[in-house]
Amino acid sequence: MDIFDKCLEYYPIVKRAKDTGFYPYFRALDSEPDRRVKIKGKELIMLGSNNYLGLTTHPKVKEAAIKAIEKYGTGCTGSRFLNGTLDLHEELEQKLGEFLNKEDCIVFSTGYQTNLGVISSLVRRGDVAIVDKLDHASIIDGCQMSFGRVVRFLHNDMADLERVLASLDKNCGKLIVVDGIFSMEGDIIDLPNVVRLAKKYGARIMVDDAHAIGVLGKRGAGTAEHFGLEDEVDLIMGTFSKSFATIGGFVAGEHKVITYIRHQARSLIFSASIPPPAVATVLAALEIIKNEPERRERLWHNTHKMLRGLKALGYNTEKSCTPIIPLHIGSDEKAINFWHSLYEGGIFANPVIPPAVPPGRSLIRTSYMATHTDEDLDEALAIFEKVGKKEGVI
Repeated sequence: MDIFDKCLEYYPIVKRAKDTGFYPYFRALDSEPDRRVKIKGKELIMLGSNNYLGLTTHPKVKEAAIKAIEKYGTGCTGSRFLNGTLDLHEELEQKLGEFLNKEDCIVFSTGYQTNLGVISSLVRRGDVAIVDKLDHASIIDGCQMSFGRVVRFLHNDMADLERVLASLDKNCGKLIVVDGIFSMEGDIIDLPNVVRLAKKYGARIMVDDAHAIGVLGKRGAGTAEHFGLEDEVDLIMGTFSKSFATIGGFVAGEHKVITYIRHQARSLIFSASIPPPAVATVLAALEIIKNEPERRERLWHNTHKMLRGLKALGYNTEKSCTPIIPLHIGSDEKAINFWHSLYEGGIFANPVIPPAVPPGRSLIRTSYMATHTDEDLDEALAIFEKVGKKEGVI
């Protein structure tokens, strides 16, 4: 057997989808990734972005990135461990740590690499990672890279989490890893009960706040702040590719723990550091998050408007209560057809099919930004009504 046989078998599926116009991936934007975008000249309402606060086009953010290039150049060409650390990286780590009320912080090149590095360095032989069944793929992959045991519990089911914890050896190291906001379902982890159970069974807690930083909490500091549990969460992980408007990731926690991760995480040591303009972008975005709470207020206005509107039309959004609002469709084929009709109607959204979701649970993932206007959203709801009826979804 030729190892490339699988590639040759898969290729006709992709080609057929492209030829018929039903291929939803790798669609290149001709414009800035803002509230409205253009693809091959066609304007669409962007409802598929993680740019929750709309900062990718903020003048102060752009200016900070440009100035960083002028001072530091375009990149560091090395890992943080060796020649890839700038004073700018250290400034960002200090300010992020302070923002999250943690002693220390380390910045990685991507959010995916953050989870890979943190989990694989902490969970070793004899240790156990306890993860929610709907945790992000980067968490699952980080667990697979570790030498520890991995146990999953039913999504946001605290009774099942307790069952899992009670079944473990009392003397093993235990790390509970959960999303703050779940990236497909749009619901929030039941953090108060996770904390209660972690204390009861001697486990540590890591929260992936990729979709929660800038969104949840009075200051936008994420899930722990939202629940008033900042002192109870051991590690807060986040990305820069959502509210921070660029690329990269981080983890914040106790100084001694972060020091260990800094010297053990392979995805940090063996990857080049994020470039100066990305670091400057995050620093500028952080100041805006702290000083412009009205952006977060507008984001939640838009979120509530769309949740009400979509439910009133008859869409199944299940337990979503955040700017991530899934429209549960069912079969793969029906979801792709629905996506295509939305695209033709003027909406950019993301079809999510297996293996990203269980079979028969395909959905359209929509997400909302602070910069969407009421006019944008009213137009979107009109399209959702028309397409939903046409496709037999509502």
